Amino acid sequence: MRRRRRKAVLLAAVCLSFFLGTAINLLGAPRVGHPRLPDEVTPGPGDAFWGDAPDSLRQQLRDRYRELIRYREPAAALVPGRGKERRLMDLEQREIRGPGTGTEPDTRRTDGVEGAPGLGCQDLNNGTDLHYLGSGYTKAVYRSVLNGNLSVAMKSVDFGGHDIQTCVRHYRTLEQCYRLASYKIVKEMILLQRLRHPNILQLYGYCYQDSNDISDTLTTITELGSPLEMIQLLQSPWEDRFRICLSLVRLLHYLAHSPLGSITLLDFRPRQFVIVDGELKVTDLDDASMEETPCVSHSECFLEFPARNFTLECSVEGRCQNINEKRNLYNAYRFFFTYLLPHSAPLSLRPFLDAIVNATGELRWGVDETLDQLEKVFYLYRYGLYLPNVTDNSTADYKEVAHYTVVDEDYKCWPSYHHNGCLLSVFDLNEAKDICRSHSQCQAFVWTNQTTWTGRQLVFFKTGLKSLAPDHEKLTYVKVSG
Repeated sequence: MRRRRRKAVLLAAVCLSFFLGTAINLLGAPRVGHPRLPDEVTPGPGDAFWGDAPDSLRQQLRDRYRELIRYREPAAALVPGRGKERRLMDLEQREIRGPGTGTEPDTRRTDGVEGAPGLGCQDLNNGTDLHYLGSGYTKAVYRSVLNGNLSVAMKSVDFGGHDIQTCVRHYRTLEQCYRLASYKIVKEMILLQRLRHPNILQLYGYCYQDSNDISDTLTTITELGSPLEMIQLLQSPWEDRFRICLSLVRLLHYLAHSPLGSITLLDFRPRQFVIVDGELKVTDLDDASMEETPCVSHSECFLEFPARNFTLECSVEGRCQNINEKRNLYNAYRFFFTYLLPHSAPLSLRPFLDAIVNATGELRWGVDETLDQLEKVFYLYRYGLYLPNVTDNSTADYKEVAHYTVVDEDYKCWPSYHHNGCLLSVFDLNEAKDICRSHSQCQAFVWTNQTTWTGRQLVFFKTGLKSLAPDHEKLTYVKVSG
């Protein structure tokens, strides 16, 4: 009995610490009914909506509330029959009686996200293997396994985070500070629902329930990715690094032409992205903005970066022309392209890659041209059009040994898919022969049954045949004298 009680107390403590981080009153509304969003967001909700918040904090709450309305409205307008009576983010609550828990709200809507599991509070509360992954200024991120086999990321307001701590220290009101921080999570949810792209993290669902005597706490449930480790990425094969850059530009092209207009990522750093099955995906959208800088002259269209500044044109409509996509593109250049694109690329592709790096570093190209050029490189690489069109007339030939592999006889090369050996991707047999000729250690290579994301073949290069062994899935080529 004592052990069971101790286990229950521990479980309750874990749940409390997690949900305390999400403890917010999202709209300051009672649990029953769905508050009507105001037809006019200026001056915004009445004073009672913000409770006893100090004037300066109340103004911040109004500003963030108006921002949510601006991001929300285009999505609401596309859904017939759902106007301003829709609760912000469609966080509709339906009472579901759980076993032994009384009533608890559950939301299983993802607003039409294709392929999303539609997870809600019951899935969250029955999750296992909860681990803290990290936190930023506003949010804490956890990993959990839901329904026995789905690994997800969960985001909530971080009680110990910079935003909450600074706000509470200044205004002495925890509830309203939670509310202010919560609007960043709501904004991110709106954008994850509204923006659908393979390089944007997928929203699986959300949980909206009472916690710690504060109503309507929010936890979002998303796809789980791996952190983007730049040091590790720099040591990876060029093909994988190119994939990251191509994924990024495809994302930026979508953001430049999104249903909400041109969107910029104001907090553009590698830590805002994750890797899912080799693809780059943006995970933090709370600092995204669709606002275009107003101007009356070119001098007001000023883009400032640590190492470089730019002045863009002021359009006849009084907006800085393409400022959002240009900001994204230059950040892609300084954080990704300069490190990942040219190094160890095939020689015949380097002029194309150098042109991309130089043009984006000078902001001479927009995102459309940049994507066109990267897709061109991808096409040349994928279909082997970068290889010299010559006939193999070398005196050194290779003998084919079917259904055999070389177990050991490894040597290191760079960049390799194998840390202790030389495992490279090739377009065809001729390219494998060329690589083996260029390596003084190479005396044989093993044609595996594995391919890369482009469909290219993975080949092991070896120093000899001492460890030749049967393997019906492999094909070995041995260098012989002509």
